[in-house]
Amino acid sequence: MMWASITSCASTPSSTLRTCRRSPSTLWFKYVIGIGVGAGAYVLAKFALIFPDLVEGLVLMNIDPNGKGWIDWAATKLSGLTSTLPDTVLSHLFSQEELVSNTELVQSYRQQIGNVVNQANLQLFWNMYNSRRDLDINRPGTVPNAKTLRCPVMLVVGDNAPAEDGVVECNSKLDPTTTTFLKMADSGGLPQVTQPGKLTEAFKYFLQGMGYMPSASMTRLARSRTASLTSAGSVDGSRPQACTHSESSEGLGQVNHTMEVSC
Repeated sequence: MMWASITSCASTPSSTLRTCRRSPSTLWFKYVIGIGVGAGAYVLAKFALIFPDLVEGLVLMNIDPNGKGWIDWAATKLSGLTSTLPDTVLSHLFSQEELVSNTELVQSYRQQIGNVVNQANLQLFWNMYNSRRDLDINRPGTVPNAKTLRCPVMLVVGDNAPAEDGVVECNSKLDPTTTTFLKMADSGGLPQVTQPGKLTEAFKYFLQGMGYMPSASMTRLARSRTASLTSAGSVDGSRPQACTHSESSEGLGQVNHTMEVSC
């Protein structure tokens, strides 16, 4: 299993991909299951597109499949004139509600970003991420010779998170028979930090759908009735076509639509 967390701020997507390409062969792995957040999710998705035979599955949190356009570039430049770099990064990580509430988690990240992280490296990393290109993926059948992720994918985003629109769009561009979209309620912009238990349980179901951990016991997740935003796959491995309505059940074994987890 490979966790993509971009910590070398001087890295570029290309250099990071080369590092990822060497890692499986260096560690004698035939293939990997990748977990990425934000920039790490983008790099792993790019890696899976270039080396599909090396990737067995992906868990992508807060991924944005689109590059920045001219309007986004101008907005970034203007925000740089009126906001400090730590504030800009925080607005990328947390929802406006979380920032206004100034939760303990936000305060902790503000302190770490402002006082622990090297600001020059952070600026280089921020510029690199904002200069990324589109993943150039399309749902099979929508365009001729559509290119998309071939492995099972679980997309994760918090309810009302800044990355929500990007993750929803990414879901619309992936194969619905191999994709699970998990939108976690009451988790903010960083569900892996605010709801690690619920996310871990969903990840276990994802692995079970791929044939791993068949005997792992699960606790019950309460699911709210929700209309499907887009098609998504089943978490149990059967991955039937999506329906557009859900009912509460004892578990996630037959989920075949967009899930909204109540925590």
